[in-house]
Amino acid sequence: MTISTALVGFGLGGRIFHAPFLAADPDFTIAAIVTSDPERAEAARAEHPGARIVPDLDTLLGLAPELDLQLGVVSTPPVRHAEQASALLEAGFHVVVDKPLTVTAEEGHALLALAERVGRTVIPFQNRRWDGDFRTLRELVETGQLGEVRRLESRFERWKPTETKAWKAGATGTGVGVLYDLGVHLIDQAVHLLGPVEDLYAEVRALRPGQGADDDTFVALQHAGGAISHLWMSAVAPQQGPRFRVLGDRAGFTAYGLDPLEGQLVAGARPGQEGFGQREQDRDALVGVHGEDERRVPLLPGDYGAFYRGVAQTLTTGAQPPVDPRDSLAVIELIERIHRDAGQAQVG
Repeated sequence: MTISTALVGFGLGGRIFHAPFLAADPDFTIAAIVTSDPERAEAARAEHPGARIVPDLDTLLGLAPELDLQLGVVSTPPVRHAEQASALLEAGFHVVVDKPLTVTAEEGHALLALAERVGRTVIPFQNRRWDGDFRTLRELVETGQLGEVRRLESRFERWKPTETKAWKAGATGTGVGVLYDLGVHLIDQAVHLLGPVEDLYAEVRALRPGQGADDDTFVALQHAGGAISHLWMSAVAPQQGPRFRVLGDRAGFTAYGLDPLEGQLVAGARPGQEGFGQREQDRDALVGVHGEDERRVPLLPGDYGAFYRGVAQTLTTGAQPPVDPRDSLAVIELIERIHRDAGQAQVG
């Protein structure tokens, strides 16, 4: 019996990062999709003809018994996550929530408390843990091939001098800006790989004309284990540095370019097709010591489907969730601290 699933939101996140993997996984059925946008509704009907397309969350909740809905996937603007996930939990759904889980730690703690009270599961969607370059890096670290990691350098940099999403353009306040967007991925990866954070430093800047939210931010994390993470996130970078540069006491790791999965999905590729998730060979990583035993290492393919395989195991067997919601709370707390300590546009 499959897990009857409702997808709340059919923008880039719902249509590209969630629906293809739910549709490809035999453990799930996309029974309903929520979108009030006529063009998105038309696309949802075309791509998922078996799903009921509804205009709002209240309509969905009214159909929950008829459709025997068990899981709700929230992929809407971050400021709506807490409200919508709470409504789903109270209606008896398990919930997957796109990043960030919530926009404040207070909302996050309340959401997890509600989930515990109603006996349901909340799982944050941190798909970038399954990027091919991060999967490769984690394997190298776990097998000791880099030795003790001393410094992690990680970047998500884009060239987008004008914001095209209406809900982001000119926005200010909690939950918007590059730190709440790309930064959630970078901080989650750093903490997942290197452990809790003892101290931090940040430069939070808004460089685009008329743009209130941060669009060019640097974060340094001092991990309890001794390693340091240097994280760059920018929407206004005309050139990009290495995606990863990681230095251990035995060897280093350098990889360029973003995982190809997002671009492939946007172009229409879907899980199961030949070459899905594979990189071009010239995107191999460099591992070793420069001038001594440096070698090229093929990067593992990205595997966002692993997240939903983990969700299925959690809901059917009680296995640990693929992402611990407490990890996401820790990331939100760090972001709140960064904004509190650094403020908007304090540097530059």
